[in-house]
Amino acid sequence: MRGDDLQQAGMYSYLSPEQRVPQDHPLRAIRKISDAVFGQLSPQFDKLYARQGRPSIAPEKLLRGLLLQVLYSVRSERLLMEELDYNMLFRWFVGLNMDDRVWDPTTFTKNRERLLRGEIAEQFFAGVLEQARGYELLSDEHFTVDGTLLEAAASLKSFKAKDEQDEPPADDPGNPTVNFHGQKRSNQTHQSASDPEARLCRKGKGKEAKLGYAGHLLMENRNGLAVSACVTPATGRAEREAGAAFAEAISGKGRVTLGGDKNYDTHDFVAELRDLQVTPHVAQNNTNRKSAIDGRTTRHAGYQVSQQKRKRIEEIFGWLKTVGLLRKLRHRGTARVNWIFIFATAAYNLVRMRKLVPV
Repeated sequence: MRGDDLQQAGMYSYLSPEQRVPQDHPLRAIRKISDAVFGQLSPQFDKLYARQGRPSIAPEKLLRGLLLQVLYSVRSERLLMEELDYNMLFRWFVGLNMDDRVWDPTTFTKNRERLLRGEIAEQFFAGVLEQARGYELLSDEHFTVDGTLLEAAASLKSFKAKDEQDEPPADDPGNPTVNFHGQKRSNQTHQSASDPEARLCRKGKGKEAKLGYAGHLLMENRNGLAVSACVTPATGRAEREAGAAFAEAISGKGRVTLGGDKNYDTHDFVAELRDLQVTPHVAQNNTNRKSAIDGRTTRHAGYQVSQQKRKRIEEIFGWLKTVGLLRKLRHRGTARVNWIFIFATAAYNLVRMRKLVPV
């Protein structure tokens, strides 16, 4: 017989969020690894909080909430709090009971600022790598470097001349008309009023110029995990400068290789790698000049392997932009963008490790 479409609110529930979440749910493995990292960071958390006063949001719960925001592409703190209010999976992952009150979005944001000032993202990233190293997931011989442009949270309308004193009255105060066609604008003469640290840049010839930052990654080639990440101002030499810094960090541990795309095929960069005892496995660029990579490198089979492996770093950038909310930045300033970029990269490593770590 047909059942009745009636709903009667129950007064009690005898199932906890822990019982509701399936044992094979992907978030279980991610929480297991992240909780181990939080345990290591507990002394650093103690230094960020006063010994007296009212208890604030636990930093572990705060970071779990930020992880959910990255993993599930939640665009704002207000939407995240709304999800926490009715999503049982989110409540379980963060560590809230069914009857616990969800935080106010502004309270969540203010407490997050404490973590931004405490360089917790770098320590969390290092903790995740330590867990990966404990499971023998990291290679210490073969690496890949690459960079990408991150579009800033500022429009081209905000890119104004630095010496501009008097502005004409706006026709629309909320969204004024700005006609900059025919004007020569550069980072030397202009600056964004919304995000002064953003630079006008473009990825390549024929591409439109945008305000943004340069994000850089160093990947180990065994399992495609990011082992270093940073954000710098977007300049023409930003990728090679960051690549040289990464090479210096991995040098001195025996002979290592560093792969990269054609943008890194310059005589200065290749010579710097060789001075550091790092074998340059960058792609050859024979378009308009002679490549800096010669037969003493390309004749080895390992060079071809590096050319295949280096493409996996694009998977990290793709995930960060499509899932990790970095296609269009929500934060301003190099320090803050660097924090969220490193944290999102750590979240990617957790997603990758979920499939690699034995249950």
